[in-house]
Amino acid sequence: MDSVKEIDNWPVEHASAAVILADGTVAGRHGDLDRRYPLASVTKLLTAYSMLVALDEGALELDQPAGPEGSTVRHLLAHSAGYDFAERTVRYAPGTRRLYSNAGFEVLGETLEEATGISMADYLHDGVLAPLGMDSTALDGSPAAGAVSTVADLARFAAELQQPALTAPGRLAEATTVVFPGLAGVLPGFGRQKENDWGLGFEIRNSKSPHWTGSSSSPRTFGHFGQAGTFLWVDPEAGAAAVALTDRDFGPWAAEVWPAFTDGVLAELRGA
Repeated sequence: MDSVKEIDNWPVEHASAAVILADGTVAGRHGDLDRRYPLASVTKLLTAYSMLVALDEGALELDQPAGPEGSTVRHLLAHSAGYDFAERTVRYAPGTRRLYSNAGFEVLGETLEEATGISMADYLHDGVLAPLGMDSTALDGSPAAGAVSTVADLARFAAELQQPALTAPGRLAEATTVVFPGLAGVLPGFGRQKENDWGLGFEIRNSKSPHWTGSSSSPRTFGHFGQAGTFLWVDPEAGAAAVALTDRDFGPWAAEVWPAFTDGVLAELRGA
């Protein structure tokens, strides 16, 4: 894909990327797909998927209490439990505001460990990574931001997100539908959003502006980006996903080039 070649112009030393179609075909690639990168908050997608597996297995329930008083697993996954970003300080009543929180995902990991007696890293490995053949991916730290992976591995995960085999399609559809609609909040790096929509661990584009995906991305687009200069999005209407991993922290450079890259990919897929 010609659009993927534009990554050569990104102000980064190393970048690896792929465009993945709904059937798992890699339609475009750039760089070393086997190079390992820290994922930062793209880790949350893997953690969230582990939670879907746990829900399927009956190890967790969405409405079971977890986190601060009045909060549930659903609140934690949807960044609406009221926790501060990094600390377990409760700033808002559960369900009243979208407050993006690493602390909430750490509590999620602890909740799963308490319910199963299995470490978060092992549960992720056994329930998601190993079945998908993601042999170069590992969680070595926070379930909010502590994973490392490769584009080759995340391409397998992106294919799973388009045609799920590890969880029921209905479960993934629920996870990529807005939870607690209408909550305002700040999208890190892009400012306050009147409707800062989120699913069960998946950020949902809808009408957010500005945003890290493209202006032509469908409202149903879901995914996540990370402070390490990483992102994964899935656009169900385009029938495609994209992964990009870099070795430069997120900043104004990424907010400039990522949307243009996405618009180029989508235009090429649509034959525009």
